Amino acid sequence: MCSACLDASLYQQPVCLGCGRGMMLQLKYCGSCQQSRPLPVVAPASYHQGLGPVISGIKYQGQMAALESLCRALVERFQELEALGLVSRPQALLPVPLHPDRLRERGFNQAWMIANRLSVILGIPLVDDCLVRTQHTLAQAGLDGKARRQNLKQAFELQQALPYPRVAIIDDVVTTGTTVSEIAAQIRVQAPDLQVWCLARAEAPGLLD
Repeated sequence: MCSACLDASLYQQPVCLGCGRGMMLQLKYCGSCQQSRPLPVVAPASYHQGLGPVISGIKYQGQMAALESLCRALVERFQELEALGLVSRPQALLPVPLHPDRLRERGFNQAWMIANRLSVILGIPLVDDCLVRTQHTLAQAGLDGKARRQNLKQAFELQQALPYPRVAIIDDVVTTGTTVSEIAAQIRVQAPDLQVWCLARAEAPGLLD
């Protein structure tokens, strides 16, 4: 992915870390999210502004040529937000796990590959032996919010202690946040300080207008 295309795809304005809404100033949350304080999502770009086909290629076709550039863009976004005091450096990176059957079908876990690259760049430990996916669920793509929540109900299980209270959950894309919310429900007691990192956010229509 050339630098011009990447730069054109990145956020051109401040966005809320809760819902992805465009803002005048870069704060952690917009007015609406100040009330609910959802999991903060660190992403360098909107999925809808040019990166959709690129990230789909990574996830479904194993087309990894853009992975390095996107991971570095994510690192830069995190460092910008950290410098503003809006997020803290996590003690560990936790990739969203795949069910073993899905992993055999696909041949790789793109969230693990992203987390591994971020771990190398930032020197933050990758933890991939605590959380497992216990149910071979339907793909989330194409499901509405209610169906996504039902699909992932009790799909993850924490099998051993997570020794870090401040953790970043790593995924390729965050859409409704159902996956990361389900994971957060499993690990929040041991890791109360959670954030989510992804290559792009598929926010609700109209939030960046």
